[in-house]
Amino acid sequence: MPKTLTRYVCQQCGRVAASYMGKCPQCNSFNSMVEEIVHDEGPAKYTNSTARGLGGRTSPRKIGDISVEAEPRIHVPIGEFSRVLGGGIVPGSIILVGGDPGIGKSTLMLQMTLAMAGKKRVLYVSGEESERQIKMRADRLQEKNAHFPEDLFLVTETNLQTILEHVREVKPDLLIVDSIQTVYQPELDSSAGSVSQVRECSSQLRELAKAQGVSVFVIGHVTKEGAIAGPRVLEHIVDTVLYLEGDRFQAYRLLRSVKNRFGATAEVGVFEMRENGLVEVPNPSEVFLAERMINVPGSAIAVTMEGTRPLLVEIQGLTSPTQFGNARRTPNGVDYNRLMMLAAVLTRRVGIKLVEQDIFVNVVGGMKIDEPAADLAIAAAVTSSMKDLSVRADAVLIGEIGLAGELRLPSQMQTRLREAQKLGFKTAIVPKRLRKAEPWPENIQIIESRSVYEALETAFSIERKAPPKGRQVA
Repeated sequence: MPKTLTRYVCQQCGRVAASYMGKCPQCNSFNSMVEEIVHDEGPAKYTNSTARGLGGRTSPRKIGDISVEAEPRIHVPIGEFSRVLGGGIVPGSIILVGGDPGIGKSTLMLQMTLAMAGKKRVLYVSGEESERQIKMRADRLQEKNAHFPEDLFLVTETNLQTILEHVREVKPDLLIVDSIQTVYQPELDSSAGSVSQVRECSSQLRELAKAQGVSVFVIGHVTKEGAIAGPRVLEHIVDTVLYLEGDRFQAYRLLRSVKNRFGATAEVGVFEMRENGLVEVPNPSEVFLAERMINVPGSAIAVTMEGTRPLLVEIQGLTSPTQFGNARRTPNGVDYNRLMMLAAVLTRRVGIKLVEQDIFVNVVGGMKIDEPAADLAIAAAVTSSMKDLSVRADAVLIGEIGLAGELRLPSQMQTRLREAQKLGFKTAIVPKRLRKAEPWPENIQIIESRSVYEALETAFSIERKAPPKGRQVA
C-alpha cells in the first residue's frame, strides 16, 4: 500500500523539512514553508521512455565530429524586443519573462504573437484569462479593421498533460505559457505554484523545447522583493531571463535581460505604455531629457551604459537642513550605499558640509543606475543644490569617484561621448587619461580633471572662457 507522507517545502529555495518552521534555515526567509502531501509509491515508472529525456537514447560523440553550423534566429518584428534577446529568438530555446503584476507582461507577449503569427505558427496558452478576455485585449492592440492571423491559436488550460497534447496537435513554432505558476502536473499532489510543480512543469517544457525545437516563452510572477516567484532553480532551467520593469503609474517600461545563453546580458529595451499597447522607444535618451529644465540648481546629466547602449539621463539632487538628529539619505534609482560614500567624499575631500543636510537623489524617468560612471553626475547634482549653482547646461559628466577624491575612467568612453555629441551636448567633463588611447571624438569639447574638486570647479564655472575645439583642459 502506498504511504501518505506530509512534508514542508520552502517556496523560496526548495528546502524540505519534516515539520513546520517559521524561518527557513537555508535562505532565512520567514513564513515560506508550505505543507505538501506526498504519496510514496516507490520509484517512478514512466510508460514513455522518451518522456523524460531530450530525444531518447544518447551516446557520447567526439567534439571534433560535432557540426557547428549557425542556426538562423527567428526574426522578431519588435526591434527593442529583438535586441534584448540578442538579435531574435533561438529555435528550441525557453525564455522566462518576469515582472510586477499589471506591468504589461501579457500585453507585450500578445503583441509579439500578433506580429509573428503571420510568419510562424503560435500557440498562446493562458491559465489566468479566458479566451474571450484575450480576444478583447487583442482587439484593442490590433489596428482597426485588421484581420487576425490564422496561425495564432488560443487556449485556456492549466493541466500540463493537456497542454502537451495541444502542442502535438497544433505543432507550433512558438509556445507562450501565461503563467508558469498556474500550470500543474496532475501526477504531483502539490498545488499549482508550489516548488515541486514549478520545477517539474518548467523541466518538461524545457525538454519539449530541446527535443522538438519549439521556442517557449514562460511568464512568471515576481515576489514583493522583485525576484521570480518560486524556486531559484527556475532561472537555471531556462535559457534567457527577461525582466519587465517600471512604475505602473508612469508610461515607460524597461525590458532588461539578466541572463542570456545566446547573447549579451544587461541589455535594455525601452517601451512606452499607450492605449494601443507597448510602443518601442528608439531613442530613450532624448525622451528622458525632453522635460529637462535648463540652468536649474540640482540637475546634472550622466551617460550610463545599459548593455551595449549608451543612455543619457538626468540626475536630480536636493539638499535640505535636517529637522532631526540624524540626516537622511534618500536615493531613487541610485544605490543607497553608493550615495553614502559620495556624501562622505564630498564632505571630507571637497569641503562641502553635508553632515546636517538631508540628501535626496532622483534619476528621472524611473531608471536604475548601478554602474559607478554616474558618480560625478550625482556629486555635481548634490553640490549644485547645496551651493545653489547650476551646472553648465551643455555639459555631461562622466567618471567614477574614489575614496581619495580622485576620478577614474569608466569603460566605453568613446561610445558615451559620441552619444552625448549626437544629442547636442558641447562639453564633456571626464577623468584625466593617464594612458595612451584612441583620440577623443571631434565636435565636442573634452575637459579632463584629475580630482572631483577640479571637475566640480569646472562644472560651475559658467563664465570660464572655453578653449578652442580639439584642445583639452586639465
